[in-house]
Amino acid sequence: MANYTKVSAADGARTELHDQLGLTGAEISVNNLPAGVGVPFVHHHKKNEEIYLILSGKGTAVIDGETIDLKEGDWIRIAPAAKRQFSAAADSAISYICIQVRENSLEEYTAADAEIDS
Repeated sequence: MANYTKVSAADGARTELHDQLGLTGAEISVNNLPAGVGVPFVHHHKKNEEIYLILSGKGTAVIDGETIDLKEGDWIRIAPAAKRQFSAAADSAISYICIQVRENSLEEYTAADAEIDS
């Protein structure tokens, strides 16, 4: 059995990678909103923070009533309790990755979690 899984994300509105990659510690989705289109609901989480990377385009996130402008290259972290909703700009589509993980669950990272193999 291989120690990796490889898939190709579709060009659809939303591709969730949890099941496709067999993820055990995170949920990752690839999202594409056409110009002028927004996610049709406001949501928050019970336990999971979300980290977003804007891949292309521009738009906004409304977080707890505050409008945040987003553009290619921006990263944003949102706490679980924050109410959020994303939209593409009127004149631009937006594509982004959302990484969802349990808040405060990271115990080790980078070098502290790595071992050199010879």
